[in-house]
Amino acid sequence: MNGNYICPVCRHGNLAAIVLMDAYSCHFCRHIFTANLPEQTVRVEDSSQPTTWRWTGTQWQSMDRADVDLTIAVWFTGGVISILPPTLIWLSSHTFPPLEGSSWSGFPTMWIALSFFIHFLMVAWLFVEHYQLPAYVALKVRLGNLFGMR
Repeated sequence: MNGNYICPVCRHGNLAAIVLMDAYSCHFCRHIFTANLPEQTVRVEDSSQPTTWRWTGTQWQSMDRADVDLTIAVWFTGGVISILPPTLIWLSSHTFPPLEGSSWSGFPTMWIALSFFIHFLMVAWLFVEHYQLPAYVALKVRLGNLFGMR
């Protein structure tokens, strides 16, 4: 790999050869890659989800299919985690409703909305953390550099 190639994960750093190894690293996000030079592909090796990209001459193109990344089981589990707690709160608020005219009569509705929002945020965070979306990785690295966590 002669030349200057942008990192396919964060799209901010550049790939550089690691001395005495057949590997490359990004100086920005610090991911480690192996290259298949005849096929002009790189594969990220330090992630729980190894992903491969092909160089098109101007940019990296992902070689992984989208239907393999997010299976129906992952979506179903995320939906259950997001929907089940608010549903249980709704069921209990309709089984034991607050007293009419009570100052707390709007509390169950607020609690249901807050519960859904928090559970949805947790599921969304787990998805982007597991699949290492490039925008998320770039933001994580920048915040780490900003607050001196690296």
